[in-house]
Amino acid sequence: MTQNLTEIQWFLIIFSGILIGMSKTGISGAGLLVVPVFASIFGAKVSVGLVLPMLIVADIFAVKFYNRHAEWKFVLKLLPWTFVGILIAFFVGQKINDDQFRKLIALVVILGLGMMVIQDIRKQKLNPPDYWWMAALLGLAGGFATMIGNAAGPILALYLLSMRLPKNSYIGTGAWFFFIVNLSKLPLHIAFWKTISWESLSLNALLIIPIIAGAIGGFYLVKIIPEKFYRWFIILSTLASAILLF
Repeated sequence: MTQNLTEIQWFLIIFSGILIGMSKTGISGAGLLVVPVFASIFGAKVSVGLVLPMLIVADIFAVKFYNRHAEWKFVLKLLPWTFVGILIAFFVGQKINDDQFRKLIALVVILGLGMMVIQDIRKQKLNPPDYWWMAALLGLAGGFATMIGNAAGPILALYLLSMRLPKNSYIGTGAWFFFIVNLSKLPLHIAFWKTISWESLSLNALLIIPIIAGAIGGFYLVKIIPEKFYRWFIILSTLASAILLF
């Protein structure tokens, strides 16, 4: 898996590990860029399983730092619908080839980017109603997006922002939600899609330090560099990478 990687590809892989860590500790949306980068290097379906353990490592840090701030009523409201969305995406993924999977990843990422831009533009004006069907709709969409491309962040953000949660509660709720959801996907990737193996885990192990560095660095960088600059850099870079997947 790693024998024929170029120096540029190694740089992108390590940088992706840093971004995953940052995405959990302050640089919102940074993890989206990792999805098309890994898909272009390793192939679409394989890349989703390859990224998953990295996300779980970063989730552990997020849960550790923001454990007591989680609002469990929102987690429990979304989880059943998210699991249904995961199963739908699982069966879709079984039926399509890698080229179709790659294009589906690109579409999911671009839609997620669109949601990020809408949230940035409208800010506090964004206020979907807190009806059961809203949680169901966003839960289904989030489950599908997270199974196909580990790209449910903007969808969860839309829901949690509409609930007007304080900053720490927002981060803590999202941390626990993604930790549970990402763990639930492991058996499907290992036993059925076979996208997680000892070989892929060995690459994940090499990226633990970049992930930790990103998680720690995210706390400090967000304080000294304007978040808006980072978000637009991530949005434009991710958009370019996603378009290339087509």
